[in-house]
Amino acid sequence: MSLQGKVALVTGAASGIGKECALTMARLGATLVIADLNPAASEAVVQEIIQAGGKASSVNMDVTSEDEVNAGIQACVDKWGGIDVLVSNAGIQIVHPIEDFPFADWKKLLAIHLDGAFLTTKAAIKHMYAQGRGGSIIYMGSVHSHEASKLKAPYVTAKHGLLGLARVVAKEGGTRGVRANVVCPGFVRTPLVDKQIPEQAKALNISEADVIKNVMLKDTVDGEFTTTADVANCVAFLAGFETNALTGQSIIVSHGWCME
Repeated sequence: MSLQGKVALVTGAASGIGKECALTMARLGATLVIADLNPAASEAVVQEIIQAGGKASSVNMDVTSEDEVNAGIQACVDKWGGIDVLVSNAGIQIVHPIEDFPFADWKKLLAIHLDGAFLTTKAAIKHMYAQGRGGSIIYMGSVHSHEASKLKAPYVTAKHGLLGLARVVAKEGGTRGVRANVVCPGFVRTPLVDKQIPEQAKALNISEADVIKNVMLKDTVDGEFTTTADVANCVAFLAGFETNALTGQSIIVSHGWCME
């Protein structure tokens, strides 16, 4: 399950889980393409990989723009000779009670999570087919791909939707060696989660400590946050797993919060 010689593109890779996925795969020998909306942060990740002896480049990519997605994937193929791994990780979080949820925010969140996953898959899978060596497409789902929480109607909807997309891609890509799986983290202490803590405290009228203990971590086996390293190691495992024995699956990385 080596990543030596593989080319991997990660969306939303300038920070958080995406950055950790990129760094982990680079350490295991993959060439990385950092796809993000933040050019300066993307270039910092590229330089970190290069300074550690790896290979990397960056592309500016808004995953809701078909033109930018197509251009970014093509730039990856032109520079590195192909694409073997796509990690569709770019995402945001917006929380409101459903009766107060602005429709514009609903559409924005679904566009980034679902349209982005579809567009990057559509662009990458053509090259995976053409190059004749298959590939691995990994979607960043969530425990919320299987469970629901208050205040997160579009997020839960989007993360459930990724399961369906992955299963279709697994069915269509199987005969050509393209695998598709979903990694489903529990709460990971990233800036995205840190932002949610005061928002949920206000919406639920409880303290921030209670949000952490009684909302985010109450169903884990040890009261611990999932780490970015936990998630990245799972992504790297799937990226290097080269048979159809493991495709169309969701792997939950949540300290036992969700067990399926």
